Amino acid sequence: MRSLNCILFAFVCWVCSASSVYAVQPDEIMADPAKEARARDLSRELRCMVCQNQSIDDSDAPLARDLRLLVRERIAGGDGDAQVIDFLVARYGEFVLLRPRFGPHTLVPWLLPPLALAGGGFALWRLSRRRAKSAAAGGSAPRLSAEEEARLKQLMAAESAPDPRGQGVG
Repeated sequence: MRSLNCILFAFVCWVCSASSVYAVQPDEIMADPAKEARARDLSRELRCMVCQNQSIDDSDAPLARDLRLLVRERIAGGDGDAQVIDFLVARYGEFVLLRPRFGPHTLVPWLLPPLALAGGGFALWRLSRRRAKSAAAGGSAPRLSAEEEARLKQLMAAESAPDPRGQGVG
């Protein structure tokens, strides 16, 4: 049993470590380590158009490979990071960026979460004030009429009365 646990643990460790392996192939790696580091940083910021929720650095898709090669080609040609990003955005649109730029056409995705959070906080604040006012005004439960109180007492007495067969209620 213990050896089975060790094997299972080793397998889980292997699977977890495999998820951090990147899809960059050895033939894509640049000779200059500084340029390769720049290419890897840029690749982590770009979305794979096939996988859509992965960076091109993590994706095994052929299009991601093409984009990685294009990034390395542009870096080797002397482009700066911003120029490479601008080139890819011009070619594929803002969707290629995993984190879109803040601008007039991206206001909704950037501002919706904080506005929703502020709106929820305001709604909770209003609800708590409304509840505090109703509690201060004597509660929100209406008073029962004399008939309703008599009927309630009658029902409660019938419920607590012993069972005619000699068995208790419940």
